[in-house]
Amino acid sequence: MENINIAATARTPALSLDVASRVFTLEGESYPEDTKKFYEAPIAQVQEFLSQSHEGAVICQFKLKYFNSSSAKVIMDLFTSMESAAEAGNSVMVEWHHIADDDNMQELGEEFSEELNAANFKLVPF
Repeated sequence: MENINIAATARTPALSLDVASRVFTLEGESYPEDTKKFYEAPIAQVQEFLSQSHEGAVICQFKLKYFNSSSAKVIMDLFTSMESAAEAGNSVMVEWHHIADDDNMQELGEEFSEELNAANFKLVPF
């Protein structure tokens, strides 16, 4: 499996997957004109990666400043895949990074975390 490195634009987040270190990161703002077109291929690859067995912990970092409702659906699908990976025996750590005084992004992270039982979740204010 190959690494993913998609640079951020004004409307799309940076999206990366480092296979060797088992780190997935979604960072920036997410309100693409065509959500399906932007996310479909890389998210399918991330989901395939999550479905495999891993020796060490898989770290999934969300460092989003803003996202729209269609991006929220993609994030929810990712949380479902991360939970499935953890249920299958992988160690999965989900990190939700947010600006310390951004109550809205903190609350969104907390709401997404309610979907997780087997995967670990950590709020990371900065």
